[in-house]
Amino acid sequence: MANTSPGAPVFYGQDAYDNLNVYLTENKASQIFILVDSNTHNYCLSAFMSKLHTDSPIEVIEIEAGEENKNLDTCNQVWNALSELGADRKSMILNLGGGVVTDLGGFVASCFKRGISYINIPTTLLAMVDASVGGKTGVDLGNLKNQIGVINNSQMVLIDSAFLNSLPANEMRSGLAEILKHGLISDEGYWNKLIALADLNLEDLDEIIEESVKIKADIVAQDPEEKNLRKTLNYGHTLGHAIESYFLTHTTKKSLLHGEAVAAGMVLATYISSTLKGFPQEKLKQVTSSILNMYGKIEFSQGDIQEIIELMKYDKKNEYGKINFVLLEDIAKPHIDCLVPNEVIFDAFIFYRKF
Repeated sequence: MANTSPGAPVFYGQDAYDNLNVYLTENKASQIFILVDSNTHNYCLSAFMSKLHTDSPIEVIEIEAGEENKNLDTCNQVWNALSELGADRKSMILNLGGGVVTDLGGFVASCFKRGISYINIPTTLLAMVDASVGGKTGVDLGNLKNQIGVINNSQMVLIDSAFLNSLPANEMRSGLAEILKHGLISDEGYWNKLIALADLNLEDLDEIIEESVKIKADIVAQDPEEKNLRKTLNYGHTLGHAIESYFLTHTTKKSLLHGEAVAAGMVLATYISSTLKGFPQEKLKQVTSSILNMYGKIEFSQGDIQEIIELMKYDKKNEYGKINFVLLEDIAKPHIDCLVPNEVIFDAFIFYRKF
């Protein structure tokens, strides 16, 4: 049942629903399970159901919203629900939600009865341009991000920007971080276009989402198993994930959205790039001021920094006990598997705090 081709086809707008309904007619599922979280159940499910045409019986499974629920306990609950509702190998899961739903739902589908088909319908900007595309599925282990998972493509990805109308501004900003990353690692013209758009309207956004998905899909198609080029998509994530994990588990801290942590991670990675790869100073200032203008600054104490550096040991991109960074020689000139001394990481935090 699993689709292991380099990438799943991505469809947009009304075309997405037309293709979904054709697919469901041609590949009749014994049962269709729509996985939602408490938010998408309220804001997205009825609009989605009104466009869904199928003779297969439909069941809705709801999980709690939030990164803290992206774990094996939640997977167990979903697997038990599937089992109790009579799911078999010809059943299909439609993941309607943000990155937590698409990551977890894809993993649940990939493991249930050794793999059933699934389709992603991302409802957040972050999931549209990142989580739902490329076949990465998985869950967190405690506070450690995405430690358990498989690479297994969905049958298709459906992108309908109308879902973004219900999204709060901070969630939109969170998704924008991954779009900015696509510009930094692959296309300076695209990066410059993004930072010139102070206020995105939905028309700009449709075009930007398509451009961003194309950048990611092209990279994934060339390196589906993340042996080399696909690693560039982790720009800003080595520190970003550690920052996100740290703030998620410290009750005295306000937890950060994924994109907020990655935005800080990109500033830090760009400073490190300037120190170790000669990334141009003028562009370092431009990248830093653009990102801090959009996201503001996170407060880090000396103790926070030490613990965040410790957490990087658990990053799933590490190999042979070494922490691997993606760094930039210039915009659109990435280097993978770069080793960074701890003192340079500390310097990056000092730069971030003082800028």
